[in-house]
Amino acid sequence: MPNSPQKYLVTIAGPTAVGKTALSIRLAQDLGTEIISADSRQFFRELSIGTAKPTPDELAQARHHFVDSHSIAEAYSAGDFERDALALLEVLFQKYDIVVMTGGSGFYVKAVLEGLDELPAPLPGLRESLMEKLNDQGLPALQEEITQIDPEFAATPELANPQRVVRALEVFYTSGTPISQFKLKNTGNRPFTAINIALDRDRPELYHRIDQRMDIMLREGLVEEAKSVIAYRDHHALKTVGYREVYACFDGEYDEVEMVRLLKQNSRRYAKRQLTWFRHQGNFEWFHPDEYDRILQYVREKGGLYKGI
Repeated sequence: MPNSPQKYLVTIAGPTAVGKTALSIRLAQDLGTEIISADSRQFFRELSIGTAKPTPDELAQARHHFVDSHSIAEAYSAGDFERDALALLEVLFQKYDIVVMTGGSGFYVKAVLEGLDELPAPLPGLRESLMEKLNDQGLPALQEEITQIDPEFAATPELANPQRVVRALEVFYTSGTPISQFKLKNTGNRPFTAINIALDRDRPELYHRIDQRMDIMLREGLVEEAKSVIAYRDHHALKTVGYREVYACFDGEYDEVEMVRLLKQNSRRYAKRQLTWFRHQGNFEWFHPDEYDRILQYVREKGGLYKGI
């Protein structure tokens, strides 16, 4: 409708432990709106500690969607999230002219903002060859291969999903183009204007926060949570940082002291990959989380047609 008010989706992205949740809640409160979580692990009801899910108090401060929305027993892909998030936005935009989306799962954020393209079918025999390599050499061999080919893909949680890694290799060897570089064709069809914000901190500050968060997770029962869902340990959400290190300790690969060291080290490395992902997108305005007034002003300027901001 030509006279209908413009709709805005404000995305708050960034690495783990940077402060996305607190800032998004404050922003949603000031804008009088709701939050869509684009964290691919917070969907699952059974995973709370290892996913740094918003606390009950935080959830009460602003309505969140896609937190505890699914069971770990279910498969839920970026394509599923794209479909469901767009359907939800259609409903929310009937009530609000602006909605906040937040998360560090780059592929899921990108799915909502730009859409997922149809990818080419693999060359005959290619999938069988890759699956044979996966069975013979294990996932780390394929992870190393895709990291060299497509570092943007390797910066996402999808790197822990064997099926997604195989698919990413299929796409590259079939088309010659990394899966992350496919131009996603639905951008023009999005029923909103995107306002994209990413958060960062100085490395020592961010890494200190990550180490502190991991200590808190361990005190709150991360090991017990991992044990409670061990039957689903092949689920890609449980092959990510925070759970895979615990399972390797269960398997006797190292002791608890080494487990804690690896939990912190790998979380810091994951944050670095997340930062790489979002910087490569090129369409995010970067802020320190403490610059809230500047962030709010930026949203107001970008959403100048929205009278309520």
